Amino acid sequence: MSDRPPLPPFSLETATQKVRMAENAWNLRDPEKIALAYTEDSLWRNRSEFLQGREQIVAFLTRKWEHEHDYRLIKELWAFHDNRIAVRFQYEWLNDSGSWFRAHGNENWEFDEHGLMRRREASINDVPILDSERKFLWEPGPRPDDFPGLTELGL
Repeated sequence: MSDRPPLPPFSLETATQKVRMAENAWNLRDPEKIALAYTEDSLWRNRSEFLQGREQIVAFLTRKWEHEHDYRLIKELWAFHDNRIAVRFQYEWLNDSGSWFRAHGNENWEFDEHGLMRRREASINDVPILDSERKFLWEPGPRPDDFPGLTELGL
């Protein structure tokens, strides 16, 4: 098994780096690539759905992005200790009917010694927004380095 740096125990710098790497990967929306950041038997709770393992993660993300169009995500470090990181995040997405939403959430992550996430607990709420209320207006893909984060956007 190869390491996936940065590795725990995390510092402020490495925890912040790990959060941004996760954000960038999710903004690329490649379920197979994203799943490689998790242990083979990783445990997830996403809203009310419980998953275990990479295969279920890939299936979940594939389903998710079939219905969440124009997805743009920003994650922000909330806290860290040893091999755990807590983040808050928001993402904007367009549904099949043409309505926009901003999802607000928190995640708790636990990593193994190789830097793979072995546990992810996510609580998420969707809020309808108007197109004119959108704030995540970069081109598809990772958020540009000079695009503000949640705190800078007042979110």
